[in-house]
Amino acid sequence: MDAATVTLVVVAVIVLLVLVTVAKAVLVIPQAQAAVIERLGRFRAVAAPGLNFLLPFLDKVRARIDLREQVVSFPPQPVITQDNLTVSIDTVVYFQVTDPRAAVYEISNYIIGVEQLTTTTLRNVVGGMSLEETLTSRDSINGQLRGVLDEATGRWGIRVSRVELKAIDPPPSIQDSMEKQMRADREKRAMILTAEGQREASIKTAEGQKQASILSAEGQKQAAILSAEGERQSRILRAQGERAARYLQAQGQAKAIEKVFAAVKAGKPTPELLAYQYLQTLPQMAQGDSNTVWMVPSQFGDALQGFAKMFGDKGDDGVFRYEPPADDTTSRPEADDEETAGWFDTAPDPHVAKAVQEAEAVARKEVPGPLGTGTPELGTGAPRISSGSTELADGEK
Repeated sequence: MDAATVTLVVVAVIVLLVLVTVAKAVLVIPQAQAAVIERLGRFRAVAAPGLNFLLPFLDKVRARIDLREQVVSFPPQPVITQDNLTVSIDTVVYFQVTDPRAAVYEISNYIIGVEQLTTTTLRNVVGGMSLEETLTSRDSINGQLRGVLDEATGRWGIRVSRVELKAIDPPPSIQDSMEKQMRADREKRAMILTAEGQREASIKTAEGQKQASILSAEGQKQAAILSAEGERQSRILRAQGERAARYLQAQGQAKAIEKVFAAVKAGKPTPELLAYQYLQTLPQMAQGDSNTVWMVPSQFGDALQGFAKMFGDKGDDGVFRYEPPADDTTSRPEADDEETAGWFDTAPDPHVAKAVQEAEAVARKEVPGPLGTGTPELGTGAPRISSGSTELADGEK
């Protein structure tokens, strides 16, 4: 081998040694990671993310630590409760490395340490609780676990941010009993709700019947009042009509008697005419089921003659005839007084007409009332009719 070849080999070895030295001297750390650097076996520093320089062949990386929050799910752990029931609990721990040096030198494997610490703490917490409390107190258990783990792992350079119980599985026999209990509770609640519904329905039905009875009674009451008022008005009007009719009849009879009497006086009757009129009147006097025999008095002619002599004057022919006085009038009609003047007014009473209109409006359900939509106000018509009747009765008095 000549000198040139040896020189080339030496140069190549030197270049290779330089490249290796440079590679050993440069260290690049990614973001959210850290590296623990040792020099000759002793801790030197924690390399931050970015470009770092090392002494070749003297410094080396002991461990690379992930600084992000880590989620570790541990397998189910059997835990005995206070009432001696074994439950299987799955846990999930959220933690983050805050001190890479402590995580490397204070514990050999911090993940296993966190798992074992979680298991023991969980058994201590759940061991003092019953099964029912364990199933219903997850938030309390999570808080206690987080407090204990965070305090214990602080010296390891780890911060436990959250602990969650993923699942709590009781024994199969307990699960069957719990399902039966829950089914019984659901049936109980269903029966209670059904009973409550029936109770509310009965109450509502009773309230409806009560309101219907009240409305029906009010309607019957108002109908009775209106009927009584109508009957009263009808009787009053009939009495007024009969009174006016009797008065008119009496006036007519009086007028007829006056006319007859005037006609008799104007005709200057003789005793023979009076006897004839008397004979015509006798059959009418004898009419009736109890009058079967009637007699003419024997002195009837003498009585008529004496009557003619008393009221009449003897004429040229020797017959007594009635002579009316010169100032005698044939008819003396009597004027109606002010008290009876209103008996013959045929115009309807305004109070009665108003009451009739209100009664018709109630019948057509046009009057809104407080008892419901479209229900007439039954109490409105009766007092007005009563008021009108009272005024009418006072006027009649």
